[in-house]
Amino acid sequence: MEPERILIADDHVVLRAGIKHILKNELPGMEFGEAASAVEVFRMVRNKKWNILILVFSVYREEIVAVRAFKAGASGYLSKDAAGTELVKAIHQLLAGRRYITIPVAELMASQLENPENKSPHERLSDREYQTLLHIASGFTLSQIAFKLSLAISTISTYRARILEKTGLKNNAGLTHYAIDNKLI
Repeated sequence: MEPERILIADDHVVLRAGIKHILKNELPGMEFGEAASAVEVFRMVRNKKWNILILVFSVYREEIVAVRAFKAGASGYLSKDAAGTELVKAIHQLLAGRRYITIPVAELMASQLENPENKSPHERLSDREYQTLLHIASGFTLSQIAFKLSLAISTISTYRARILEKTGLKNNAGLTHYAIDNKLI
C-alpha cells in the first residue's frame, strides 16, 4: 500500500516549512513534498501520486478568493491566518474525500446562488481579468503584468479594457481605488 502524500506548494519557504511542521506532528507517517512554483507542482504531480494538493491557503480574505478557488477546482480553502488546528481539520476532511468549506465561505456561496445579480463588479470578472486587476491595482505596468503572467501585452491590454468596461471605471487610478475600497489588495 502506498503512503499517503501531501504536496505543499507556496513560493515562501518559511510558510511551506511551517505547514509541514504542523502537519508532521498531527499526521505521523504522512509523506510530504514541497514546490515553490507552478512549474514544480506540475513536475511533481507527473512523477508521483499525491493525496492532497488542492487546499488553497491564501492571505486574501475568503470572500475575495474562495469562490474563485472552488470554481477553479480547489477542494478546500483556508485563510493563511487560520489556526493550525483548523489546517489539520481541513487536511483530515480532504483525506476522507470530502471538501473543506468554512462557514463564512459556505454562507457567501449560498448568498451568491440566491442573488447572482447582486455580485460586485470584480466578482463578474474572469480569473485572468481579476488577476490583471490585482496587478494593475498593485502598481504594475501592462508589460510587467504580461511578463509575470507569461502573456502578450496585447492580451493584458484586452483584459484591462474588459475590466474597465465591466466595472464602469475609466483608468488605472480608478481601478486602484476600487481595489483598495473593496479590500482586494
